[in-house]
Amino acid sequence: MTIRLCATDDIPEGEVRQFAVDDGRTLAVYRVDGDYFATDDLCTHGDASLSEGEIEDGKILCPYHMGSFDIRTGEACAAPCSIAIKTYRLAVDGDDVLLLD
Repeated sequence: MTIRLCATDDIPEGEVRQFAVDDGRTLAVYRVDGDYFATDDLCTHGDASLSEGEIEDGKILCPYHMGSFDIRTGEACAAPCSIAIKTYRLAVDGDDVLLLD
């Protein structure tokens, strides 16, 4: 199943935005170096929205405790985060960012 998440222009370069999917998931969608990535929005360390964090060197910094995750792989990169976040496959079709589910 393919789900349209947003328009490509909805996410400025170097930024992250939150999008809800009809099945109840909330995703953080990133635009880095012209590419789009998606992860679960909820930090695995605490109840924090990663879409409120900052992107630094391909990592998303949790806004609560400054732990980080690799936005490409979901790998936890800095304490106190130790459990990876789920990543999702995306595609760009024209001006649409699509979730490949």
